[in-house]
Amino acid sequence: QVQLVESGGGLVQAGGSLRLSCAASGSIFTINAMGWYRQAPGKQRELVATITSGGSTNYADSVKGRFTISRDNAKNTVYLQMNSLKPEDTAVYYCYANAVPRVEPYEYRYWGQGTQVTVSS
Repeated sequence: QVQLVESGGGLVQAGGSLRLSCAASGSIFTINAMGWYRQAPGKQRELVATITSGGSTNYADSVKGRFTISRDNAKNTVYLQMNSLKPEDTAVYYCYANAVPRVEPYEYRYWGQGTQVTVSS
């Protein structure tokens, strides 16, 4: 079993910054890609950023240049540094990890509980 715990959400003013963290724990053999989704009220879930185990990254066009995804493999943790925040960034942010548990040699996607990010104008 693998658990992901998120932290770092909150209320900020437009132009501000916030850093989200997501730590994986449990019986893990290896973690492959990690990343972040977000879902705003009335909108579909959107992929925000991904990062491979080797550090290759991808970003949604809407956050490119403002957000930075990173990871610490020793800590099984992925981060999302969010700068120059805009009201349209307001959403619940969910982290995920594509991980192989020790129980069986298959990759599963595990999800964090979500953390609210609210950006006021």
